[in-house]
Parts: sequence; C-alpha cells; structure tokens
Amino acid sequence: MNFGEIFLWEMLGTATLILLGAGVVANRVLKKALGFGDSWLFIAIGWGFAVFVGASIANPSGAHINPAVTLGLAAADKTEWADVPAYLLGQMVGAFLGAVLAWLTYKLQFDTHDEPENTRGIFCTGPTVPNYAWNVVTELIATFVLIFWILLSPGATVGPDGVPVFGNGALGYAAVAFVVISIGASLGGPTGYAINPARDLGPRIAYAVLPIKGKGSPEWNYSWVPVVGPIVGGVLAGLLYQILPTGS
Repeated sequence: MNFGEIFLWEMLGTATLILLGAGVVANRVLKKALGFGDSWLFIAIGWGFAVFVGASIANPSGAHINPAVTLGLAAADKTEWADVPAYLLGQMVGAFLGAVLAWLTYKLQFDTHDEPENTRGIFCTGPTVPNYAWNVVTELIATFVLIFWILLSPGATVGPDGVPVFGNGALGYAAVAFVVISIGASLGGPTGYAINPARDLGPRIAYAVLPIKGKGSPEWNYSWVPVVGPIVGGVLAGLLYQILPTGS
C-alpha cells in the first residue's frame, strides 16, 4: 500500500477506536449520561470492543491502530520500516479526531457536568499512584502482553489430513478484543492501561484545545509515560519474537 492508503485506513480505524473508547468512559463518568456509575469492567469491555470495531475498519492497512503495534511488528520484521511514518501519522490524526467526535457526542453532558475539572480521564490515562519510573514499567508490561500475543497467536491452518485447524487468531479482531479486555481487567488498575501512544497523546491534545468549561490540566508532565512505556514494550516483544524458534 502507498503512504496515502495506509494513512487513510489507520486514521479511520483509530478515530473509531477513540470515539467508542472515550465514549464508553464519558458514558460512565458524566453524571447526566445513562451509563453513569462505577464499573471498571464496563470500561474494559467497552474499550475491548472499540478495538474490535476500529481494527475491523482499518483492516485494509493491517489494522495496527496503535504505534506500539506498528513498531513492534517492524521490530519483528513484519512491517516495512519505510511504512512506519504513514502508520504513525494516521494513528495520531485519527486519535485526535476520534476524541473530538466523542466530545461532540457528549457535549451537553460535558456542559452540565458539575465536576468538569475531573474530565481529563475521559480522554487520556493517569496513574493512581504517581511514580513515573514504575508507571512506565506498568505500561511496558501491559503492552508487551498485547504485542507478544499478536505476534504469536496462531491463525487458521490446514492439517495434514486436509482438516482445518483453528487457532486463536481465527477469531480475527474479536480475539484481540478479548485480549484487550483481559489486560484492562487485570493490568489496567495502576495507570489506566494506555497500551497505545496515539490513544493517549491524541486525545490528550484534544482535551487541551477543546472548549470544555472548567476543565482540568492535561498533565503534560505525565504525557510521556503512556508514550514511552508502550513503545518500549512493543519493541521488546518484537525483538523477543525474532529470537524465538517461531520467529522469522
């Protein structure tokens, strides 16, 4: 695919991912939304299936919708390094646009929310116990699990007798959704499991510029953590894949 095609599909897929992912958080956090309440699993499931929908839309480009996936696959020699800029640019633009669309969807609920200073979490992540070094470790581990699964999960094959053998990957993007739900439910507690630099940075920028009355700080001092942690985790997964017997 050429630069423009990769950019287009990654932008559309990532925008949909963020629209639905930020949307499910807004539905839980904003007091005049029908989903208002306190359910972490509600968010984990919503984000998981947001990945399913976004990846399905971005299928023509390989459905990365995540810089950590792109860089992890490049480190594993499964994506051309020359294509990486198109993926990253599409993902960042899409993440920003998706966040804006989520805000537009819930604008009336934002306008009437009585704690606007606490709405940043709808758009981006933050640690429950701030310690940047350990927060990076948390994001690294969670992202490593995601990328390592993507690299190693078996797809459908045909056995020697001609009978199809269905691996986890035969579930397609639904399988990735299950992995993301699992990561959110198990490893998401400390930092909100960004596991995707574009998913965090694009909406954080959107939060900074959107006219949300009384909003809090974007917390730029933390913004590098959900970028560096996932990138390092993704690249490490790709490098480890290279040296395993199943690697290329």
